[in-house]
Amino acid sequence: MKQQVVLASGNAGKLREFSRLLFQCDFEVLPQSAFNVPEAEETGLTFVENAILKARNACAHTGLPSIADDSGIEVDALLGKPGIYSARFSANWLGEPASDTRNNLYLLDQLNTITERKNRSARYQCVLVYLRHKEDPTPIICQGSWEGFILDAPTGAEGFGYDPLFYVPEFDCSSAELDKDLKNKISHRGKALQTLLEAIKTEKI
Repeated sequence: MKQQVVLASGNAGKLREFSRLLFQCDFEVLPQSAFNVPEAEETGLTFVENAILKARNACAHTGLPSIADDSGIEVDALLGKPGIYSARFSANWLGEPASDTRNNLYLLDQLNTITERKNRSARYQCVLVYLRHKEDPTPIICQGSWEGFILDAPTGAEGFGYDPLFYVPEFDCSSAELDKDLKNKISHRGKALQTLLEAIKTEKI
């Protein structure tokens, strides 16, 4: 019988990705929505803190091990912003709520005086946390990063978030123009997932 583990997210794409990679470790990945788990309040100041909060919240409401991720984009010219606030970056900008489209527009607005690509360096960050139970004192923590630059206009129709603006130098295109399978291998989340997979196998959880 497979070990059940709760994914502290309602994102269907993430569920498919985690399920595919963890299947070989005899894990059955279930979304927290299957247990009516309320969203955790992300009060942390780092990706690590927020991922732990989300994982602990899922454990507490289900009694099962859980996996949570916290991710975002850091722009060097903005001193690492939007960072942990990536999904909410444009909140209240021009009096409207945040959305992927508005986040991208707001980022371009913040960088409108920086025209040279070399000065628009950025990276995606992803932190994954695995908690065996809600009191777990030694969670498995894995991190993946993905280096690139911010384009001066969105391009591509795939992906989500800041993908249309995130330029991937080795493939000379935006993240939103990459094949999905390729993106999953080279992205911040893909790297963190592979590290988590290795850690789970090593520790024989």
